[in-house]
Amino acid sequence: MARKTGRKPLGNKKRIHGIVLRFNDSELQMVKETMGTYNLDFTKRGVVAPFLRRLILDKQQAEDTKKLPGPSANLIYQINRIGTNINQLTATAHAKNLRCPSAKLDAEIEKTNTLLMQILELLSEKLP
Repeated sequence: MARKTGRKPLGNKKRIHGIVLRFNDSELQMVKETMGTYNLDFTKRGVVAPFLRRLILDKQQAEDTKKLPGPSANLIYQINRIGTNINQLTATAHAKNLRCPSAKLDAEIEKTNTLLMQILELLSEKLP
């Protein structure tokens, strides 16, 4: 049985509507600078339109969803660090073939669970 090759059919996701945008010099410079912050090359073909599409559509979707108040980026970073530490402890326990972890490890895990529960309670108070 031969495998079908080529592009998958897009169905109703096919983009059939076109919009032409025109920028003055200062506006175009702003677009270039914004693309530069994302390490995108303005001069490459097929980069600008997907970038602008994603920028507009993702912003619209982000406004529709609930956002965390205040310094949520730092909170997410700290939670990720906690998860990384837990994974490192688990990997070490498995590497050393520890079936009965030490009391110190149990205490650290319990402390981590308590802190995570407090974070979840604070988040549930902040979000409606």
